[in-house]
Amino acid sequence: MNKRPEPKLFDVLSAEQITPNMRRVTIGGPAMTTFPAGQDGGYVKLMLPGADEKPVVRTYTIRRQSADALDIDFALHGDHGSGGPAVSWAKTVTPGETIRVGGPGPAKPLAPGADWYLAAGDMTALPAIAVNLEALHEDAVGDAVIEIQSEADRQNLLHPEGIRLHWVINPEPGHHPQAFDEAVRAIEWRKGRVYAWCATEFETMRRVRAYLREERGLGPNQLYVSSYWKQGLGEDQHKVLKRADAEEKTLGPVSAAPI
Repeated sequence: MNKRPEPKLFDVLSAEQITPNMRRVTIGGPAMTTFPAGQDGGYVKLMLPGADEKPVVRTYTIRRQSADALDIDFALHGDHGSGGPAVSWAKTVTPGETIRVGGPGPAKPLAPGADWYLAAGDMTALPAIAVNLEALHEDAVGDAVIEIQSEADRQNLLHPEGIRLHWVINPEPGHHPQAFDEAVRAIEWRKGRVYAWCATEFETMRRVRAYLREERGLGPNQLYVSSYWKQGLGEDQHKVLKRADAEEKTLGPVSAAPI
């Protein structure tokens, strides 16, 4: 069994506001000399300051990797302007500080060979969706449904001309899951082989998963679906919930043919 590499100490190079509710922290330094190349869309484990000197671990997508740095984007959601330890850190961190980082873990790309694509997610999934859309062949067609907190949170995403972007405004992330579900259901279901990708808040994910699996009949090689967070829970509690949900919803026979 391969042993996981030890977390490495990264330098914080910059922190900037991308949109009103998305903040980008760029990290780099000597640790990049041993960090594998080509990890856009993969994930890292951030070892954030916690109580009693025990770090709080949070998982985040690598939005972009350059030769000497990683861009990590943070959705600044939270009730009443608050947020978890990662959001708090991203809001206050300054260049020159350091952070231990584990990983990387593998990306979850859009599978090649589909006739059309459906990508869906909230602001926590926006970095991964952005990477996936950039990687598509220029002739790709499909739709991307993206929930953001305000009109000002729209980003200029690079994507094939055949991909249509649908922005869903929800000022209260983690609430009103039916609105996102309805937006996904409103997408025209095209003919041909589809590959669907969805990552969002847990309750929202369950709704969209039911639609794609049970109503549209997508099997495991036509669908990636995951919850990135759960309203009211920290990451550790969310992992327990995800594990229980996966055991309960083990995928059985479906009607759709694989890609």
